Amino acid sequence: MTDRNDLVERLAGHRTIGSAPRAELEWLAANGKLHRYQPGDRVSSHDREVEALYIILSGHVAIHVDRGAGLRRIVEWRDGDVAGVLPYSRLRKPPGDALVEATTEVLALARERLPELTRECHAVTTSLVHVMTDRARQFTANDLHDEKMASLGTLAAGLAHELNNPASAATRCAQTLLEELIAVEASCRALGAAGLSPAEVAEIDRVLGTCMVAATDTTRSPLEQGDREDEILTWLAAHGVTDAAAGSLAKTGVAVDVLDRLARVIPDAALVPAIQWVASGCAGRRLALSIEAATSRIHQLVSAVKRFTYMDRGSMPEYVDIGPGLADTCAVLEGKAHAKGVSVALDVAPDLPRIYAFGGEINQIWEQLIDNALDAVGPNGHVKVTATRDGSRVVVCVADDGPGIPADVMPRIFDPFFTTKAVGQGVGLGLDIARRIVGWHSGSIDVSSKPGCTVFRVSLPTPVPT
Repeated sequence: MTDRNDLVERLAGHRTIGSAPRAELEWLAANGKLHRYQPGDRVSSHDREVEALYIILSGHVAIHVDRGAGLRRIVEWRDGDVAGVLPYSRLRKPPGDALVEATTEVLALARERLPELTRECHAVTTSLVHVMTDRARQFTANDLHDEKMASLGTLAAGLAHELNNPASAATRCAQTLLEELIAVEASCRALGAAGLSPAEVAEIDRVLGTCMVAATDTTRSPLEQGDREDEILTWLAAHGVTDAAAGSLAKTGVAVDVLDRLARVIPDAALVPAIQWVASGCAGRRLALSIEAATSRIHQLVSAVKRFTYMDRGSMPEYVDIGPGLADTCAVLEGKAHAKGVSVALDVAPDLPRIYAFGGEINQIWEQLIDNALDAVGPNGHVKVTATRDGSRVVVCVADDGPGIPADVMPRIFDPFFTTKAVGQGVGLGLDIARRIVGWHSGSIDVSSKPGCTVFRVSLPTPVPT
């Protein structure tokens, strides 16, 4: 009896249920079972049904999950907390393994006693329902955070791949541009010493201008480029000019007859520096255009990511245009599509109304659906994204021509932690999070699938005019 009285006193000092009437605490002491655990013990396992309500009297217990990147602690309980199955909870299996971190004592009430608990202990039940609500909110926040991290990982990998190409191109062009600038300076000094007349200088400028106009839309096959280089080398040799400028001139669109005119107008002594000046000037301007194109691409990608994540916006809902969000999502996933040779088509109706939503969360839906579609199709596959208006709702469809979703998998695709991807490639939260976000915005999401055509359809309401 003394031990039970001591247990009741300990329950009376419990942070969560200690304020309940003593009779209820006595009921818990009489019907629960006291357990003592040592560090490393397992209280519950992710692959087994939770057996009891656990009232933690002392110690430390934590749930660890492995979602492809090793064990990670997501929830912790210490003395004064409650864990396990709670009254009215639909929890069957925990998201991970509950491991003991320090010597722990818990009062365990078996799952089958919970209905009796709700009848006999109203105050305790009320406290536990509050705990259940908080726990559900915490688990949801953890799941959303995990999926955001997974999405950001996908985003970062794709962005790094996409940024690498223009960044490398800009670096190469900048290095070559420095060499061309040195050549231009040497040519300028030689031309200055030649004492050319204004008409002769104007002719050189005319050739340089022709070079730049032609270079903007000169595209040749490798065979055509080889023939062009041979032609330039022949002309240079015929006029006693070194072939140092051949490569730069061959990349321009300057015709041989333009060079013939230049050779007639310019004195022989000034022809070599004039040709070098034209070649280096054309190359320098072409490199500057390439640097501009590469850095513009980098700016476009960074801008798309900034818009995609709504990183400069507050945490309040606002009026959101679906079209730009879909375009930005396709942009940040463009690298993955190119790597697989998949074409992504986007078709947004011009009269699409805005929705009232959290823009970053809405884009997370599109990222998940389009990313899954890219995973589903094979090389040279096709993904089509459409956005249309259906009465007072906006409907977005993401379709792919992959093999389809097997019939036995279809009922489970929105279940949390369910994934058909290999270990480490998915945590099984993406579609569950997408479904939750759609639900938070009073929308709906469904899927239809057959071999060669899988379509995810998201319907979101538009604001009612006031």
